[in-house]
Amino acid sequence: MVTTTTALALSRTLLLSRRVFSTSSSRTHLDLSAPSRTLFSLPQSRSSSTSTTGDPPPPTMDSPIKVVSNIGGGGGGGEVDAGRSARKPLSLWPGMYHSPVTNALWEARSSIFERLIGAGKGEGQGQGQQPPQTELLTRTPAQSRTSIVYKFATDDILREQYRDPWNQVRIGKLLEDLDALAGTIAVKHCSDDDSTTRPLLLVTASVDKMELKKPIRVDTDLKIAGAVTYVGRSSIDIQIEVTQVDQGCIDSDMQSDPIALTANFTFVARDSMTGKSAPVNRLSPETEKEKQLYVEREARDKLRKRKREEQKGVLENGLHKLRVEAERLNALLAEGRVFSDLPALADRDSILMKDTRLENSLICQPQQRNLHGRIFGGFLMHRAFELAFSTAYAFVGQRPCFLEVDHVDFLKPVDVGDFLRFKSCVLYTQLDNAEQPLVNVEVVAHVTRPELRRSEVSNTFHFTFTVCSDALKNGLKIRHVVPSTEEEARRILERMDAEGLFD
Repeated sequence: MVTTTTALALSRTLLLSRRVFSTSSSRTHLDLSAPSRTLFSLPQSRSSSTSTTGDPPPPTMDSPIKVVSNIGGGGGGGEVDAGRSARKPLSLWPGMYHSPVTNALWEARSSIFERLIGAGKGEGQGQGQQPPQTELLTRTPAQSRTSIVYKFATDDILREQYRDPWNQVRIGKLLEDLDALAGTIAVKHCSDDDSTTRPLLLVTASVDKMELKKPIRVDTDLKIAGAVTYVGRSSIDIQIEVTQVDQGCIDSDMQSDPIALTANFTFVARDSMTGKSAPVNRLSPETEKEKQLYVEREARDKLRKRKREEQKGVLENGLHKLRVEAERLNALLAEGRVFSDLPALADRDSILMKDTRLENSLICQPQQRNLHGRIFGGFLMHRAFELAFSTAYAFVGQRPCFLEVDHVDFLKPVDVGDFLRFKSCVLYTQLDNAEQPLVNVEVVAHVTRPELRRSEVSNTFHFTFTVCSDALKNGLKIRHVVPSTEEEARRILERMDAEGLFD
């Protein structure tokens, strides 16, 4: 008799088996609407051996895993080895609620880890007992390059999964895919092709500012592609481009720039047993563009380190900076005090920051975890974006248009079972440009532990929105946002300084 646990594992295996990853030279490609197209090349183990227990051999580089846009699609599946599937470690099952892209990319990583763990056990070693990687390899950007095509024009079900109420792509859902793609690229770069060493733990450290250059349509095919651009000792920089050709310009000589969004992710490598930083494989750029990106990211890395050193000497000019900051705080708080002390005389074109707040909360579920048991970073960005969008919508009174998300640092990990609270507000508005007023929304994610009466900030997100020009022509006015407390005024000043508005 098949146990309940085994039955559940078998049902999940049948779902995950509908994805396809196969080799296409050194370039990786995923087509969500065509299960027979190629996606992913997995490294071949140097120490593979023939199984004597009746289990099939480890998957080869062209092991087919079908990718479909709906659970019932794909058709014509092959046989499934129930015994092997039931023994798959529970930690290697990613959450099933994610998009087809996220599921497919995570399954690729799961296949790598599953093979390495299985090979280690075959040699009498547990995962924690396997030695770390000692020999660093040299990889090219082409070896980690991965691209994904969304066939929105022909795949109705896939299109419906990504469609927002205004027939554009859900940005929050796309952020999940970008993070999943960046993580898979990092895994490919760090793989040492050796099943006897334990795999590295790769964590999203930060995301650079992402600027939306044009709206992303849901009725036209979309492509996202990325590769490693720079590596430090234990850090990996990955650039991803989202491209979409305008439907009306396909047959025209006047085609617009297809790039809709560019994102830069930074991952850090940790030893999966000790948790300490671990060295990563070297990078050898080949093309002129790859060399240029490497130089640019190297310069950015040096600038970031120099700023950290400069911050250590802040106390030398501390008194002068305190006086300047006090003047700026008083200027910001002046109008807020009128709201508090003389509300009848307050400017009706302004609003207090606290009156723009929204909040939601959730318990982090196992379905939202990544392969390392932590909450998926893309899920956090997704939820933060949708709360920010709602905040801007309620503030403006019209559908906002997303422009950019600023640099994000992932300060603390979020675990399954954590009580997570998202708090948002309109931090300030920029109304100098009447044709494109800007609404800056801050979302702060708090990990709250009621048992310990403790709350910690996990992430802070800053999103920028504007409004459609038609709404402005119809007389829409956006109000100024003013702080009512010194803490709120400091947050505004810090954000404006980060944006360079006082330079």
